[in-house]
Amino acid sequence: MTAGSLSDDVKDEPYWWEAAPRPRLAERQPPAKAEVAIVGSGYTGLCAAIQTARGGRRTIVIEAEEVGWGCSSRNGGQIGTSIKPSYPELAARFGLERGAAILREGCAALEWIGDFIESEGIACDFTRSGRFVGAHTPTAFAALRQRLESQPREFRADAHLVSRAEQASEIGSDFYHGGLVRRRDASLQPARYHQGLLERALAAGVEIYPRTALTALRPEGDKVFLRTTRGAITADKAILATNGYTGAATPWHRRRIIPIGSYIIATEPLPRDSLRGLFPTGRMVTDTRKLVVYYRTSPDGRRVIFGGRVSIKETDARASAPKLRQELLKIFPGLAAAEISHSWMGFVGYSFDSLPHLGAWDNIHYAMGYCGSGVSLASYLGTRLGQQVLGLAEGRTALDGVAFETRPFYRGNPWFLAPSIQYYRWRDRRRGTFPAG
Repeated sequence: MTAGSLSDDVKDEPYWWEAAPRPRLAERQPPAKAEVAIVGSGYTGLCAAIQTARGGRRTIVIEAEEVGWGCSSRNGGQIGTSIKPSYPELAARFGLERGAAILREGCAALEWIGDFIESEGIACDFTRSGRFVGAHTPTAFAALRQRLESQPREFRADAHLVSRAEQASEIGSDFYHGGLVRRRDASLQPARYHQGLLERALAAGVEIYPRTALTALRPEGDKVFLRTTRGAITADKAILATNGYTGAATPWHRRRIIPIGSYIIATEPLPRDSLRGLFPTGRMVTDTRKLVVYYRTSPDGRRVIFGGRVSIKETDARASAPKLRQELLKIFPGLAAAEISHSWMGFVGYSFDSLPHLGAWDNIHYAMGYCGSGVSLASYLGTRLGQQVLGLAEGRTALDGVAFETRPFYRGNPWFLAPSIQYYRWRDRRRGTFPAG
């Protein structure tokens, strides 16, 4: 495959689906009444459903597509502490104590997901692989150092800087100018993880209705009314778990979520020894560009899974693949002969303040806005949201009550994305002053 072409046999679906094909549950009519109705069958929805069903509530989940069709089975499988703003930014907005508490929620989510996967016995290739954050310029390396040193000691215990002279121990590339290692970050096979959640939700008695799209959602007295393409539902409580796929049926939430396409390719199987030379520690990699790329080896150590944002406007996965491959070859020019086997995309949900949000409006609860770090956050906050619906004290988080911002005239169409991407490309080339979150 040349830099600008894509062979016809490239699959336009996630590589992860090879080992975990998307389940096709039977189509059926949802009940007219439920105690808890959840919209969305990704990590957030299923984790919330597991809690409410195990808590004795009749719980139903409706899904517009096949179960887990969205980003929960399309992401890169990378897990970190997930809170994008730095401690000084959070402290300036919320005060020292609450700023630190919000950072702790991200750390708690990272630790929680490993404990949860182990306790539930979910086979999903979970490993504490760690992460290398490459500095794409010397200025960016200095910003990484400053950010690390500005964090309270408790938040930098598992991180250390790596100079450019030392980075060969972390990555087989001269592309970066040193970087930062986060030793506790983890990776998993996202579709297998989702399948494990689905199995546990069904075992708990959760009723799941695929290909059942939401068309209206509103409070009615002390209940919630849901209109779907398969009929109406009245529920005691509702949970909106749609993140980057939040649509017109919920305009208040749609005004607060910025859907951004993230694009990923997988290479054909490569010699393990070759990949060990490129990823000597087996860590995941991201970098300090604002238009970040993220990559890792597949769980079997045979492929490179490489993702990022390479187009100004949303495009299809076949159009993005050659551009992603060009980015891959800038970092690993020795992979020029490697073919691409899969190319796909999914929508992540960003918020205007770069924070995740959970809360409630009357009896409509929500968690969303994971800003590209949804594996741990969606699972953890979905669990906390389910606990909140049950009235349990352990459902409380430091993010409770954080205002969910929007902007004037925004209705869910991110018209500002293209000029923002052009600007960030210019900044990435010129200054490199944006350390990774």
